[in-house]
Amino acid sequence: MLWTEELFGVKKPILAMLHLDALPGDPRFRRGTPLGEIVEHARADLHALQDGGVDGIIFSNEFSFPYQRKMDMVTPAAMAYIIGALRSEIRVPFGVDAISDGAACLELAAAVGASYVRGTFSGVYVGDGGLYNNDFSALLRRKAALPLDDLKMLYFINPESDRNLDTRPLADIAASTMSKAAPDGLCISANAAGMDVDEELIASVKAANPEVVVLCNTGCRPDTIVRKLQAGDAAVVGTYFKENGKLENSRHENVRVDIERVREFMAVVYRFRETL
Repeated sequence: MLWTEELFGVKKPILAMLHLDALPGDPRFRRGTPLGEIVEHARADLHALQDGGVDGIIFSNEFSFPYQRKMDMVTPAAMAYIIGALRSEIRVPFGVDAISDGAACLELAAAVGASYVRGTFSGVYVGDGGLYNNDFSALLRRKAALPLDDLKMLYFINPESDRNLDTRPLADIAASTMSKAAPDGLCISANAAGMDVDEELIASVKAANPEVVVLCNTGCRPDTIVRKLQAGDAAVVGTYFKENGKLENSRHENVRVDIERVREFMAVVYRFRETL
């Protein structure tokens, strides 16, 4: 049995992204916005996702554009404040993603009691933010020191929007990462949030690493999710669940979750699980 079945109580779980608004210190943060307003937006999204039937939630600082490789302390502090304010209302297993900063991700997980983390913990990549190198030797030592023995780590092995400087086939990179770091999950992405992931790519990584949880990380919709779950073990869904399937509005602000889109999507997943 995969660990996801034990944690979430179902096969082929759906993990929903809960995108936090821009936080203090972020370029998109509106001066004077009280944290309480951000908490209320997150609360509305939390209940829409849970009442819509998702199996797990990942809190992320999605609107901290452009992302920092070593984020200012205010960002994980604000995330911890928001999650703490909502902690009594969280009814499903939850994780965190302090985007692009693996160390901050672990520190945040320890502070809020997250069950899992998602992030770019290994590899060397180049993109709009420049060149960045991820030292998983330091991250795993910090994980042991905190200690976070039960924390599950979901690794990006082809992050959205950035190019891996390792030219090996993705399945080979995954196998190598497995041998060195033993990640709990491998997230397979397209080139950007909301874009479709090739099922053959997901299947190739799973075939080469049958013991690890392989997640489709982008582009999941009601008309594609069955194929993604047939190829892999779980899926992460963010953009589709939001109003009109949009990440942001014309003012570049975070868009709220639409519970009807969540219910529509999960109904497809429930029907598929009946066939397993």
